[in-house]
Amino acid sequence: MDYNTFLDTVTQRAPVPPEKVEPLTRATLETLAERLTKGEAHDLASELPKPLKEQLVSPTPEAQRFGLDEFINRVSSRAGVSPNEAREGIRAELTTLRDAVSEGEFRDVMSQLPKEFEELVGVPG
Repeated sequence: MDYNTFLDTVTQRAPVPPEKVEPLTRATLETLAERLTKGEAHDLASELPKPLKEQLVSPTPEAQRFGLDEFINRVSSRAGVSPNEAREGIRAELTTLRDAVSEGEFRDVMSQLPKEFEELVGVPG
């Protein structure tokens, strides 16, 4: 999936104004990079178009431990959107990631996130 298709898909899935999709995408991927191990962030980035890869540079080798509420707060703050818009954006981003990368890679990403992320995205346990 190329960059524009990724953003178009998120735009269709997120009940947020289209101009907020790109900042939400950047913020979600930056926060995901903090939550994943450096190796997993690198693996995920390897399956995405270049503009998305740049957001997945993990700041530390170890994953930071935080739940969905903190994830939403970080995305909200970074993207300059409300927590509700952030939550809906995250849902749209993760479901689009599920379509954009291999099934095994998406499963690896979700395995590093708390169960509440699976519930948000609608992934069976």
